[in-house]
Amino acid sequence: MKLLDRIENPSDLRKLPAESLVDLSRELREFIIDVVAAKEGHLGASLGVVELTLALHYVFNTPEDRLIWDVGHQAYGHKILTGRRKDFHTNRQLGGISGFPKRSESPYDAFGTGHASTSISAILGMALAARLQGKTARQHIAVIGDASIAGGMAFEALNHLGVSDTNVLIILNDNTIGIDPSVGALKEYLSGSKDIGNGQGNLFEDLNLYYEGPQDGHDLPGLINTLQKLSERKGPKLLHITTTKGKGLRQAEENQVVYHAPGKFDKHTGELLPKHAEPGMGPKYQDVFGHTLVTLAALNPDIVGITPAMPTGSSLKYLMEAFPDRAFDVGIAEQHAVTLAAGLAAEGLIPYCAIYSTFLQRAYDQLIHDVALQELRVVFCLDRAGLVGRDGPTHHGIFDIAYLRCIPNMTLMAPMDNRELRNMLYSVQAEDFGTVAIRYPRGASQNPDWEQPFEAIPKGRGRKLKAGNRIAVLSLGPWGQDIAKILPDTKDPDAFGHYDMRFVKPLDADLLREIAADYEQIVTLEDGCKAGGFGSAVLEFLNSIGYKGNTTILGLEDSFPPHGATSELRHLQNLTPDNIQTTLNQLI
Repeated sequence: MKLLDRIENPSDLRKLPAESLVDLSRELREFIIDVVAAKEGHLGASLGVVELTLALHYVFNTPEDRLIWDVGHQAYGHKILTGRRKDFHTNRQLGGISGFPKRSESPYDAFGTGHASTSISAILGMALAARLQGKTARQHIAVIGDASIAGGMAFEALNHLGVSDTNVLIILNDNTIGIDPSVGALKEYLSGSKDIGNGQGNLFEDLNLYYEGPQDGHDLPGLINTLQKLSERKGPKLLHITTTKGKGLRQAEENQVVYHAPGKFDKHTGELLPKHAEPGMGPKYQDVFGHTLVTLAALNPDIVGITPAMPTGSSLKYLMEAFPDRAFDVGIAEQHAVTLAAGLAAEGLIPYCAIYSTFLQRAYDQLIHDVALQELRVVFCLDRAGLVGRDGPTHHGIFDIAYLRCIPNMTLMAPMDNRELRNMLYSVQAEDFGTVAIRYPRGASQNPDWEQPFEAIPKGRGRKLKAGNRIAVLSLGPWGQDIAKILPDTKDPDAFGHYDMRFVKPLDADLLREIAADYEQIVTLEDGCKAGGFGSAVLEFLNSIGYKGNTTILGLEDSFPPHGATSELRHLQNLTPDNIQTTLNQLI
């Protein structure tokens, strides 16, 4: 019987002799590789912290002692050791366990994570609560990477932590990479870490933290000894460890960006399994953005690009390769990215800020105060808009329409396909649309022949795709392609008109007045929350002009959709193509 099979929870782990943990680390690493090879998920980060995970649960009395994993990409070993080994094959699948720590899933998940740089604030809050509640023996540990600790929120928390009378241990997992390689002056500081522990000019000691390290994060006996020593030391402290992301799988160590979340691969060789594209599909939307931006930058010297730590995920990497002086990876710092864009725009440049929809939420004040209020010409390219699938509720980009359309001076657009995305990216630099957000989904686009000559899209203008005589369907974004396929198969195809609205703000008022005059019913469809979204905007306008017909809003209900395949999540929301067709037939 394998050692891992005997571990149902950390109390079983603590019964083992310390000398057996090295063998257990090998089994845990193999288990993660076996499952992720077949089921997909985040691989490299969890492989890199196997020894740390074992050491933490061996030394500390979790879950009574609180343990938070920043972001949570690295928490697979933690989940396996805390009662979820038998369910780990369901990871990220509908109805299965989450790919990130989740409070409702286990008492060992002390805090839900999915966005970076939150762990120090959360663990400090827990430590302050323990002090107020008289639970002075409780330990509080946060594991944060070198990329995440560079985030502004982490520094705000360190600033507070250093003057707090709390029992907190921060473990800095330094592997020089987040999803892409870490950037910035802090990375350069940590890369000279051999001399950090000598006392002179130690950043963390200057912030009143007891500092230990740097230490080999794969030396399991050494980690256990250090953690036991630190567990007996009161006050705020930081342990700096160095690890290798992807440790134990050669390909994951050598190609850390790809093997962050590699998809399916051969567990024996580590080789990636081929992905079969559907016939007639185009490139990923992110690549349409990335390649188009390079083309536009060659034509317009005022264009620059910005991304907060996602050059590969957003495909800004193509601009970074073609025009390295005009593309900026600012690290996990969404607030800085937005205000940096404002500064560039204030001097006459045209910044394209490539950022996931869910991550722009973290820079809302900067978007309002620093960009829109000053009517600055910044183009926000919102990748992963809508349902994103197995990353789940922390990553679904379903709120951007609602939180952006209420901001004055905003232009909010959504392309129906890759050609429209290309033309929108072109139009906003050919004409000053002010502050702009263009939202587009994760995954493959339509139209393999998408690189057609540019065509300008006038600001605030939708388009009629099909005329009808009873019911107008107003779609926003790529789900409009479903409508185009559905309508010919409805009970009465002639009843339906189809309009690709393209703009949430400004709405095409002339087109909406025309639609209101010609149709007895209107249906809106969007890949976003119904509350305050595109349908709400249309309904507000129709009410203002006294429209007497019925309006049906199709979109996402007022809830956080779970993790699962996007098709499964659409089914839960009654928004698959078949569901939508049924709804339209019922309206007839």
